[in-house]
Amino acid sequence: MIEYNFVGKFALKSEEKIADWVTFVLDQEEKELGEINYIFCDDNYLQEINIKTLNHNTLTDIISFDYTIGDVVSGDIYISYERVRENAGQLGLDFIEELHRVMVHGILHYCGYQDKESKDKLTMRSKEDYYLSLRTF
Repeated sequence: MIEYNFVGKFALKSEEKIADWVTFVLDQEEKELGEINYIFCDDNYLQEINIKTLNHNTLTDIISFDYTIGDVVSGDIYISYERVRENAGQLGLDFIEELHRVMVHGILHYCGYQDKESKDKLTMRSKEDYYLSLRTF
């Protein structure tokens, strides 16, 4: 089950199509959908979570809490729509494209992909690009 939660003034279009796409990604990664909660919030809300849970006083676009057990993927994915919008603008990208990248990024972490090392970042980016290219909406 995929649920969407909103803190602040943000609405997500195509919720059902996004859920179908995320489920497809998990199928391709040979994982099973458990419970995924996307929480869309502003910078201040996510920064407070960053401070309280990770002891980082920085802005970020995503924080995820992984509750995956075996191949059943579950977790809470907090996304700052303000940070995604700003990052998209700085990179010259479409906001929705960047939002979907961040959404699949969290899912890929739950599938076991990391992005701390350079080679891992390349793999993660390649996977993101691949799954973004397969969206049908």
